[in-house]
Amino acid sequence: MANQTNSLAHIKWVCKYHMMFTPKYRRKIIYNQYRADLREIIRTLCKYKGVEIVEGNMIPDSVRLLISIPPKMSVSLWGTQKGKVR
Repeated sequence: MANQTNSLAHIKWVCKYHMMFTPKYRRKIIYNQYRADLREIIRTLCKYKGVEIVEGNMIPDSVRLLISIPPKMSVSLWGTQKGKVR
């Protein structure tokens, strides 16, 4: 999967980004209360936007994702999706 290239009309691309979400004040609540819900919400949002999750990790105070985003979509646009998790 590391050497996999995707293609659009005129280009081949490999764009992978490391994203990290943390609760306010890095409260350690993700693992206990919200882990299952967050996993489903993130998977649904990625599927809806056409983003592939390469790797994901949830620890008590943060969510870390390695995602593959097509070049036609800006990374800052994906960052606005964090507000959808609330």
